[in-house]
Amino acid sequence: MLYTGKGDKGTTKTFGECDQRISKSSAVAEALGTLDEINSFLGVVKMKPRSREITVPRGDGMRSKIVDVVSQAQQNLFIVQAEVAGADKHITLEKISELEVIINATELELPPIKTFFVSGGTELGALLDVARTFARRAERRVVAVSEEGKVPVGKDTLAYLNRLSSLLYAMARQVNHKSGITEEPPTYW
Repeated sequence: MLYTGKGDKGTTKTFGECDQRISKSSAVAEALGTLDEINSFLGVVKMKPRSREITVPRGDGMRSKIVDVVSQAQQNLFIVQAEVAGADKHITLEKISELEVIINATELELPPIKTFFVSGGTELGALLDVARTFARRAERRVVAVSEEGKVPVGKDTLAYLNRLSSLLYAMARQVNHKSGITEEPPTYW
């Protein structure tokens, strides 16, 4: 059954709450919803044909298709969601390191950053930029849960979410660069 009706009064249940229900407007529910948003939007990113063509370096001399990197990020976001919901699931340092390797290797292939850039360039680049902003919002919401202290959130989880937005930024830049797009700085006028 796709519905139970138990949430009709504005409450929901998570892993760690046993039979207790929490408000759908709580910090935990807000964080879970925002993590769901970024995960769903990454599904849109994966459906773009260019995500199956353009690759990023893995740091070991090999390359991965953006679609595969995004798929792994989606799996990792389920771990984050489970942790925020109170389950005994946690992001590992290895998962953070995997992102850092891709980010660092990708950065070596790109022109150095000297300014902010206006989002856009290519459709896939713009979608990755939107995903980056969703990831930043999810990070802020999970930080709020951590600061509230009702649900323990590991420091590695917070670090992973921070790196995820950097990864999405690096991939947006890579997509535009591989497509021959020159990054457009803001004019501030």
